[in-house]
Amino acid sequence: MKRQFEEFELGDIIGTGTVGSIYRATDLSQGEVRAVKVLQHGVSQDQNIVSRFEREMLILSKLNHPNIVSYYGGGRTDDGRLFYVMELVEGGTLKQVLRSHNKLSWHETINYGIQICSALQHAHNHSIIHRDLKPANLFLTYEGQLKLGDFGIALDAGESDLTASGMTVGSWLYMSPEQIRGDDRITGQADLYSLGCLFYEMLTGNPPFQGTTFPVIFEQHLKESPTPLHLNAPETPDSLQKLVLQQLAKSPQERPFNARTIQGVMSELKLDWEEDEQRYQAELSRLKVAFDADPFTVYGPSREVSWKTLIMWLTILGMGITILGLFQNS
Repeated sequence: MKRQFEEFELGDIIGTGTVGSIYRATDLSQGEVRAVKVLQHGVSQDQNIVSRFEREMLILSKLNHPNIVSYYGGGRTDDGRLFYVMELVEGGTLKQVLRSHNKLSWHETINYGIQICSALQHAHNHSIIHRDLKPANLFLTYEGQLKLGDFGIALDAGESDLTASGMTVGSWLYMSPEQIRGDDRITGQADLYSLGCLFYEMLTGNPPFQGTTFPVIFEQHLKESPTPLHLNAPETPDSLQKLVLQQLAKSPQERPFNARTIQGVMSELKLDWEEDEQRYQAELSRLKVAFDADPFTVYGPSREVSWKTLIMWLTILGMGITILGLFQNS
């Protein structure tokens, strides 16, 4: 969608990268608040960077999903720089949530995980591989909806790629072994590995592999096994632990078939958890009804409390309070 730069009134800068700056902006034609990413002056004449920026716009234009940051078209500024318009998501990032809470419960993890898997499956269905899945690229609305963003180094497998063969791209802590090796062919399985790293961090508070330098981290991604989840997150269901470890397999062929497979396992876990919660709430309601009907009968006939017994204990309690009072006043 072709847009005119004068259609937008720019506000504060809300993000700055090596290539572009992101502004909070008002769409004057619709009155909506958006985010506008503008190519920086210093790189606007670099044809390679310009081509990558155009590719990012093209990739976003192919995607339309509730868990992916929406794209609203783009164009050029008055001085010829590229810009594009996207959804403004103001609830922060998953990185900020983890920084605040250290780690999440397995219930929260699968709630977010189901949404991330849905976004990834949509992207993969359109031959788009994100290649930079990490907490900082997952944005949250105030209602708790999660949205995948920042497709700056994404690969469009259906088009000729601008990333040179053998070039390593991604974020160290979440990068798949095949990305580290710079393999010629990168598939959606790379995103599933990064997703496994993300789930591991959500459940334990730390990524599966850590180090002070990228060679140390790369070596771990390529050769080492992560610490078993049950040692740092023992409350995590076995099926979820196995799923995350499968995602972290060194070989892409040993990982889950696709994001939908992961989403299915998590959806089953969520369904079981919700059914257990419903049974628990139903039992609480039943006990409340029984108590309201006869407050002196505890659930079960063998534990009935008679009026005489109750009066006896109340009398003894009253006498004790009286004696205690006399003792304190003496």
